[in-house]
Amino acid sequence: MFSHQHSSRPAFTLKTFLQHVKLPVLAATVCALLLACSTPLEKKPVSKPVKTDLTIIPQNAPVNYPVQVHEAPPLPREFRAVWVSTVANIDWPSRRDLSTEKQKNEIIAILDNAVQLKLNAIVLQVRPAADAIYPSTIEPWSEFLTGEQGRPPSPYYDPLQFWIDQAHARGLELHAWFNPFRARTAQAKTVVAANHISKLAPQVVKTYGDLQWMDPGEPVAMQQTLNVIGDVVRRYEVDGIHIDDYFYPYPIKSGNGSEVDFPDDPAWITYLQSGGKLARFDWRRENVNRLVEAINQRVHLEKPWVKFGISPFGIGRPDRLPPGITGFSQYDKLYADVELWLARGWLDYLAPQLYWPINQGPQAFKVLHDYWLAQNTTGKHVWPGLYTSRIDNSDKSWSADEILNQVDAMREKAGNGHVHFSMVALNQNRKGIRQRLAAEKYTSQALIPASPWLDNTLPASPLLEASADKKSVHLQLASTVNTRLLAIWKRTEQQWLFSVVPAQDMLIDLSDDPQYGPVRQLTVSAISRTGIEGVRASYSLP
Repeated sequence: MFSHQHSSRPAFTLKTFLQHVKLPVLAATVCALLLACSTPLEKKPVSKPVKTDLTIIPQNAPVNYPVQVHEAPPLPREFRAVWVSTVANIDWPSRRDLSTEKQKNEIIAILDNAVQLKLNAIVLQVRPAADAIYPSTIEPWSEFLTGEQGRPPSPYYDPLQFWIDQAHARGLELHAWFNPFRARTAQAKTVVAANHISKLAPQVVKTYGDLQWMDPGEPVAMQQTLNVIGDVVRRYEVDGIHIDDYFYPYPIKSGNGSEVDFPDDPAWITYLQSGGKLARFDWRRENVNRLVEAINQRVHLEKPWVKFGISPFGIGRPDRLPPGITGFSQYDKLYADVELWLARGWLDYLAPQLYWPINQGPQAFKVLHDYWLAQNTTGKHVWPGLYTSRIDNSDKSWSADEILNQVDAMREKAGNGHVHFSMVALNQNRKGIRQRLAAEKYTSQALIPASPWLDNTLPASPLLEASADKKSVHLQLASTVNTRLLAIWKRTEQQWLFSVVPAQDMLIDLSDDPQYGPVRQLTVSAISRTGIEGVRASYSLP
């Protein structure tokens, strides 16, 4: 079901045996060996019970052998994330006129629900339309935050920093989600701020239907997006950078039903005059390719451990699709060559939006999932997006079972993650979906799968020190620079119990579990920023 990260542990040797046994037993053992052997046996120093970086042997251990340390299971791994949309106030904030206190309360409620559901990542939309939900010198405050573009929250606070702090305090990753080129939505109501790109560089912003769009063929537009993303990675401790499926806009139709072409003539003519040889559609794809490659480079140049993820439309190139699969071509209409990005390794995870039911033949969920797994030749993560918000009160509503079955379908193919769109459906627990996911699919916490290509450095191994009453263990780390989380296994008489806590939580309770009884062993490992597990440390109780 999950992919696992193993760590090595030393075998129990004669040396460790001699270090831990009591003196009377050691003497008897040595005498017996001397009588049986023709050559003298080298004397070994006898030590008192010791604390090592791997195992603490309690003082009251049996005199003839150390307390047995059982091998804890491999770590459960699965990316369990949810999109939090700020555009049009879909998820947060619920309205444009909320006070700072109410905005913070909604953030806390979302994060607490995520923890209760045993999710491990939030994908937060920080740039809905060339604007920002954080203080920026590049783009104005979003009107979806305060009701007026350019107006900061009052009383003032930094919403993105608050999201990050609160998410990390709960052991959740926070990925910052950017719309690459959208400049204004149909839901926009206020006057455009003076520092919006449509005012600063109007020549690169095009009106297309009821939208305004930065032309991907304009170098200024691409540089704007790169500057914004670089600024956030540099200033904030985000765990991921995420872009969605809006490259060139989805096509609109004129009154006679014909498709309206995107108005990029100036950029196209400039390209031709500079000696460009590509056909127009190939040129558009190359514009998007250059953006994706540049974001990947910029993110990892700023902070090599930060993941870069893309969430494209769920159907790939028409000339590569499996038999029976039909539908909208993002390759031809959005100019997104997703297969190329995977092949070149220009991302750390792909979250294709598989927003169709399992039994919808032309866009069959399982077939499309298999397709994207097959395209992943560089071994990055494939974490599909699920249309959880399709559970609603309409006549075409999905059942909760559809999402539950899709989770099962991915796990059956060794899928190790997914993202729910969006938080509102989980917050509202539509048709019991949050309760059922928690009870049936997310029965224990899970760690996000590791990304060793970003950084494979082992985090520091924990040192464990038991309290005098053996009811808790204090944990110390030689360094916390590369450590974000602690993975904890507790063994009772009946089973192993798993949990994840932030690396700031240095006291671990050993009280009896109310359901499974006394804790017999504690095993702890540090988890790095890229999900790498360090050497495990264990403490055994008699």
